[in-house]
Amino acid sequence: MSVQEYLDKHALSRKIEDAVNAAVRAKTPDPVLFISNHMKKSVPSMITKVKARQILDSRGIPTVEVDLYTNKGMFRASAPSGASSGMYEAIELRDGDKGTYLGNGVSRAVRNVNEKISEALIGMDPTLQSQIDQAMIDLDRTEKKSELGANAILAVSMAACKAGAAEKEVPLYKHIAVLSGNTNLSLPIPAFTLISGGKYAANFLPVKQIMILPIGARQFEEALQMGSETYHHLKAVISKKYGTDGCSVGEDGGFAPSITSIREGLDLVKEAIGRTGYSEKLKIAIDVDATEFCIGTKYDLDFKSPNKSDQNFKSGEDMINIYKELCSDYPIVSIEDPFDKEDWEHAKHFSNLGICQVVGDDLLMSNTKRIERAVEESACNALLLKVNQIGTVTEAIENVKLAKDAHWGVVISQRSGETEDAFIADLCVGLAVSQIKAGAPCRGERLAKYNQLLRIEEDLGDQAVYVGDDWRLS
Repeated sequence: MSVQEYLDKHALSRKIEDAVNAAVRAKTPDPVLFISNHMKKSVPSMITKVKARQILDSRGIPTVEVDLYTNKGMFRASAPSGASSGMYEAIELRDGDKGTYLGNGVSRAVRNVNEKISEALIGMDPTLQSQIDQAMIDLDRTEKKSELGANAILAVSMAACKAGAAEKEVPLYKHIAVLSGNTNLSLPIPAFTLISGGKYAANFLPVKQIMILPIGARQFEEALQMGSETYHHLKAVISKKYGTDGCSVGEDGGFAPSITSIREGLDLVKEAIGRTGYSEKLKIAIDVDATEFCIGTKYDLDFKSPNKSDQNFKSGEDMINIYKELCSDYPIVSIEDPFDKEDWEHAKHFSNLGICQVVGDDLLMSNTKRIERAVEESACNALLLKVNQIGTVTEAIENVKLAKDAHWGVVISQRSGETEDAFIADLCVGLAVSQIKAGAPCRGERLAKYNQLLRIEEDLGDQAVYVGDDWRLS
């Protein structure tokens, strides 16, 4: 027996003796269970195993799921995925074999977790999130996580965060709050998708989404009720005007009636809101996703129309005037990606008008350098954060801090390819961000996030604070 083995053996013997003595003092009716629990608490937790697999996301496309094991048990997380990826965001690793899942398989990313990341993380303390994330970044050694894959790294990072919360015996959102140094927890405004368009729906609506924000709700539970009721009223409105075929839905659950203009969609939403009795409590947000229909320096609002005349091209100045008119005619308080991702000049001009919240998605791509540039140039006043675009929990926290230091709003967002993992719900509360964008109040992968926020609000009890009217200030 080596010296170390001798010391380990006797250290274990002392821990067993301490556990037995504690059980005797406690006069517990179940000494075996007591001793077992006492032993678990006395042994420092560490990552003992990391196992990944390929699963399917909400679009039926492969993604990475990870089971991370510690002394406390097993903790599972899965990486979301977008329909498109930008040149400035972290890279998800796909196999490229067209004969399997049309090239979308993630077996290489899974293998990287099982063979490389696992080896690097075994023995690490799951409560040390930044060290775990940095270990994976160092192992990858690329700027965009292209060696191991952002999908592999993120799934492990999220699973480790859940394990860290369990080790501290606190809810995930409280663990995230501690990691970020945040002491003020709050429930975010949900941005419910009601109508889907752009490339995400089979209609002729050029913009990506029309959403509602239940700003006038007093708690999240009430906000969810407002969203659900409005969604069902809208279904009735659409069914009457377009038939039941108009009630088909896009990838995130929004209805996709055969409409051709932004105003047509806004009128439908406005009518649905009018039926709810919540007119003073609901506001409208739109995600333009203008990069998708920008050609050179012009914007083609007919890009989806089969009979387009090429006469509906708009300049950046034209788009600003359109947005001004829409905000005047409808209760629009937030516009996401009103211009192309490289159209910084018009973005700055529009943002400085102060008409509404201007959210940067494609403009920023959750990229730290682009966020810093946008802050410096006042190109928007809110960050849309997608965790898979940055790749680790630690970096997501840092980017939220960057936005908050600039007095921006923060929207933590779903992806078109989602899973049942509700991680971003806890992330929103832990970081006290002002808004969550998780899709329509339907479809399981979307409702997983909203339902988790219900549980968190219940868990917080009297301490629960819903952002509500202060959503631009949080």
